[in-house]
Amino acid sequence: MKLIAANWKMHKTPSEAREYVNKFLELYEAKQGREVLICPPFTSLCAVQETLEGSEIKLGAQNCYYEKEGAFTGEVSLKFLKELGCSYVIVGHSERRHIFGESDEIINKKVVACLEEGIRPIICVGEKLEEREAGITFKVIENQLRLALSGVENYTDRVDIAYEPVWAIGTGMPATPQDAVAVHRFIRDLIKVLNPESGMNFRVLYGGSVKPDNAKEFTKYREIDGFLVGGASLKPETFIEIVNAFKDVN
Repeated sequence: MKLIAANWKMHKTPSEAREYVNKFLELYEAKQGREVLICPPFTSLCAVQETLEGSEIKLGAQNCYYEKEGAFTGEVSLKFLKELGCSYVIVGHSERRHIFGESDEIINKKVVACLEEGIRPIICVGEKLEEREAGITFKVIENQLRLALSGVENYTDRVDIAYEPVWAIGTGMPATPQDAVAVHRFIRDLIKVLNPESGMNFRVLYGGSVKPDNAKEFTKYREIDGFLVGGASLKPETFIEIVNAFKDVN
């Protein structure tokens, strides 16, 4: 089943989140063979969870900490997120890596913690512009994935992966579908190496300036299992167009 996830980043107060979800639910056609996920900021998780009650839309978080509890001021554990109804957590987003300095070791700890808690991580990988220009895209992606999955390679059926080229995020300059497909194929082949018994029970999403006017083009390729959408998910009318791009796509 295709997965289309909204990453609101640092947007939407609780009241704004309720208004958004109510409008989105008016526009959304249920049971279309797609899985839709909304990842609000921590402060709006309760509001979104309450407003989504009774719908098939899933709730996720944008980040987590790997310890269950303790003296970690400002952090939020998976134990807390699970009780709020989160079934997904975004792990290793490029903004966490490059703005907040999250290391591959920390990202791995978060992936392990997600699996232990029964929450499905969406592991983000992607190269910077200078890495792409240097011709080392696949090397960067392989390194990020191997380190993120270190010690849990046998559980790749419990994760999803989002390819987000850093140079395309929020720039209005998306990768071409052909660019994305090449990396998605590489990711699938790498997972087969890491876990030959995986059965390919994971999804590879594309993220990076996905918009209504380019989403349909990406859906033509079977290697693309969905989207992780940033800025274009902030308006329900825009996000629903992207969700509907996968309508009737198996």
